[in-house]
Amino acid sequence: MSAAGSRPPASPDAVIDLRSDTVTRPTTAMRRAMAEAEVGDDLYGEDPSVNRLQEVIADLLGTEASLFVPTGTMANQIALQVLTRPGDDVLVSAGAHNMLFESGAAGALAGIQQTVIGTDGTFGPDDITGGYKPDNHNFAPTVAVSFENTHNVGGGIVWDPALMNSAMARARELELATHLDGARLWNAAVATGQSEKELARGFDTVSVCLSKGLGAPVGSLVCGSKERMHRAHRLRKMMGGSMRQSGVLAAAALHALEHHRQRLAQDHDNAAFLAAELNGVDGLSVDRERVHTNIVMVDLDGDRGSADAVAARARAAGLLCHPFGARRIRLVTHLDVARDQCARAVEILADAVSAD
Repeated sequence: MSAAGSRPPASPDAVIDLRSDTVTRPTTAMRRAMAEAEVGDDLYGEDPSVNRLQEVIADLLGTEASLFVPTGTMANQIALQVLTRPGDDVLVSAGAHNMLFESGAAGALAGIQQTVIGTDGTFGPDDITGGYKPDNHNFAPTVAVSFENTHNVGGGIVWDPALMNSAMARARELELATHLDGARLWNAAVATGQSEKELARGFDTVSVCLSKGLGAPVGSLVCGSKERMHRAHRLRKMMGGSMRQSGVLAAAALHALEHHRQRLAQDHDNAAFLAAELNGVDGLSVDRERVHTNIVMVDLDGDRGSADAVAARARAAGLLCHPFGARRIRLVTHLDVARDQCARAVEILADAVSAD
């Protein structure tokens, strides 16, 4: 059986979906694991599959505990609430997911403000110092720093370890809590050869997602100390109630962790292929130095029309992609897309951009 669970080859006429790595479907083997999952009522801590998943994730990340939640947004927002009080300030990277793509939850639920530092999805110690606001009556005091690795808006880039370490050191000097949005931490681990535990070391809270590159249908986890996860459990209850027999979903996540982590290298290779091929298409450009993992940001020349128009033409030809600005398109590789489909995607985009 292949890592993808013996997925049958795609039809030549099948739609190629490169909008996100969230569009994956459970493999046959994953569906079997879900059907056979041992379950119980998670409110009472009696779902053995959920308990096992939480233990596995805590061990992988080197934290005392972890909590299974439905979504990455909930994981991030629980972490922010655990680390802050209403009226506090949190430093975040430019384009941070927990600021840009979580429906204003940081303000609405945690009651905090977010200050953007850095320019490309990463930041250094001087950026932290520049954004820091002391605890006096004029400011929302800065109490935490949020990192994102890999960084979505940055194009799936992986943090340089030296830069990460220096930024973490400055945060500690200023007595700031630290959160790692590690939705795609699995990709960072495969790209760098470092373990997830090494990449998560030193953070007060960490979130990871199972429904992106790993291909599980649902689920994220928020991780940290036992004390923080005790509070996180109450916050999960406040946000959405109890998970009940969620072992069906935990079983899919456990299968993904066992069978789909190392195969992420295939997605990275396919992304590198897309970047190289598209960079040679007239009217398109890709900064190949920033294609570290499975995300490719494709920029349109100024005379080639809008990203919306190009994406619409690509859709009509069988390729789904995500406009990511007026003249930028995002492509994301995943386990449901093979190399030949990536090659076809290049042809479709080349035609779509030349038609304008």
